[in-house]
Amino acid sequence: MARPLVDFSHLTPAERIEFAEQLWESLDPAAVGPAAADAALLRTRRAALEVDGDPGTPWRETIQELSKRGE
Repeated sequence: MARPLVDFSHLTPAERIEFAEQLWESLDPAAVGPAAADAALLRTRRAALEVDGDPGTPWRETIQELSKRGE
């Protein structure tokens, strides 16, 4: 694993969370959008949804099914 740019080990978990929140809030939302390939994939999936209208299985049902199978 790469060496971190900054050592946060001296911070408490609460301080780390606060720092992460402040760092996240400092970002310009327009500058953190999806990569071009990801945006294209999202557009493709949205178009497929509009064509067939099937949104798939709700996540709760999927989790229940996986739990029943022991996964």
